[in-house]
Amino acid sequence: MLLNFGQPVDGIIQMAFVVEDVHAAMREFTRLTGAGPWFLREGGKFPVQTYRGQPTDVELAIAMGYSGSMQYELMQQLNDAPSVYTEVIAARGYGFHHFGISAPDYEAGVAKYRAEGFDLAYEATVPSGARVGYFDTVSLVGGMVEVIEMTPITERMFTQMQQASVGWDGSNPVRSRPPMKA
Repeated sequence: MLLNFGQPVDGIIQMAFVVEDVHAAMREFTRLTGAGPWFLREGGKFPVQTYRGQPTDVELAIAMGYSGSMQYELMQQLNDAPSVYTEVIAARGYGFHHFGISAPDYEAGVAKYRAEGFDLAYEATVPSGARVGYFDTVSLVGGMVEVIEMTPITERMFTQMQQASVGWDGSNPVRSRPPMKA
């Protein structure tokens, strides 16, 4: 079964990268891959977030864009709070960070990776109210796996972003979204 934006339910829907400069990264991804337009949310913090079991207050700039039905996410951490982002940058530098997996049942998605023995490294509630959980699967797949709760709001948002990429002519390459509120 496919989601409205063309990716499989319970499958990879996103490839994500930590970047030093989200604006430069959007330009380069578009130039090299044709991905876009980008939907950018700069600044702010997720209302609820934990890193390795402890509260954290990571502040991010996040850009999402599509090429076909694959979403690309670019993340720039804006503060020095402990996080899965700074952890990966310290270990291997900027670049690939995680695969995003669609989870219509978030609890089942989280249980699946825990049952495989992977540690829940980060968990947050995003502005739509959906939850995300990052599992430390670096030794297996070269990056983390993010379980993304696929609520109707999340699916609608991702579908709108993907549809904006169909036939995109390069105009209006960055579309700002409101900052996150803690």
